[in-house]
Amino acid sequence: QVQVVEFGGGLVQAGGSLRLSCEASGKTSGINTIGWYRQAPGKQRELVAVVTSGGSTNYADVVKGRFAISRDGARNTVSLQMNSLKPEDTAVYYCYVKVIVNIEGASRDFWGRGTQVTVSS
Repeated sequence: QVQVVEFGGGLVQAGGSLRLSCEASGKTSGINTIGWYRQAPGKQRELVAVVTSGGSTNYADVVKGRFAISRDGARNTVSLQMNSLKPEDTAVYYCYVKVIVNIEGASRDFWGRGTQVTVSS
């Protein structure tokens, strides 16, 4: 099992910045991908940014150039620096961890409980 805990979030005005952090603990040796998804009211959960164990990153087009993800593999933590925030960035942000569980490459996904980010106009 992997436990996932998010830190950060809150209320910020449009144009402002926030930093989210996430820490994974437990059986973390097989972590392959870690990152962030978000879900706004009435919408499906969507990818924000993730980073693999090899350092590859994937960002949603709508956050490219504004958000930056960074990972500390030794500590199994990931941070998301969010700049130039817009009201449409308002959502619950969830930390996501993908763990490879066997030699065949089977994986399991783990999620944090989420943290609210609200951007006022």
